[in-house]
Amino acid sequence: MTMNRRTLGRLAATLAVACSVAVPWAALAADEAPDALIKRLSTEVIGTVRGDKAIQAGDLNKVIALVDKVVMPNVNFRRMTAAAVGPGWRQASPEQQKRLQEEFKVLLVRTYAGALAQVSDQTITIKPMRAAADDKDVLVRTEITGRGDPIQLDYRLEKTPGQGVGWKIYNLNVMGVWLVETYRSQFATEINARGVDGLIEALVSRNKTNAAKG
Repeated sequence: MTMNRRTLGRLAATLAVACSVAVPWAALAADEAPDALIKRLSTEVIGTVRGDKAIQAGDLNKVIALVDKVVMPNVNFRRMTAAAVGPGWRQASPEQQKRLQEEFKVLLVRTYAGALAQVSDQTITIKPMRAAADDKDVLVRTEITGRGDPIQLDYRLEKTPGQGVGWKIYNLNVMGVWLVETYRSQFATEINARGVDGLIEALVSRNKTNAAKG
């Protein structure tokens, strides 16, 4: 249930930008292009984090509140969790699926909480997007420059149907590593060994360990 240390470092270094993918749903323009959305919100959230000393100090409660209020409403987290779990998702009961989403969310938040303190002088460049006007699934590629080497951070977004159409993220690519695929291989090993309940137990255990470490 651990990720490659180097990959974790890269992902952690970009959480502050990953957290910039959302604002309350009502504030989003339905016709705003996905790349324009990422650019606008990246700039807005980084500015907010820079002004919050508690977040910079790694206040986990504030990080969780930020994720719940700002990020989660605009991430298709059910799809993200289902993709990370893989074929085992279809074997899971509704209650198991609910538990998987809850524990996976805690894992991600606690894994990257400290990264918000790393926001300083980063600059985000949105690369040209290759997509047709009627595409429902797009890739937005960005590059973050500041301290150290440039960081590649790409977003997979889908257009949601119905009233108030907008875009939701369902996967992230950091330095060539897709978040969902990285966890899928780990989760598959656990499910093959101990089933869906075994994966839930492993996530709970990991989250307790992370909480104890602060």
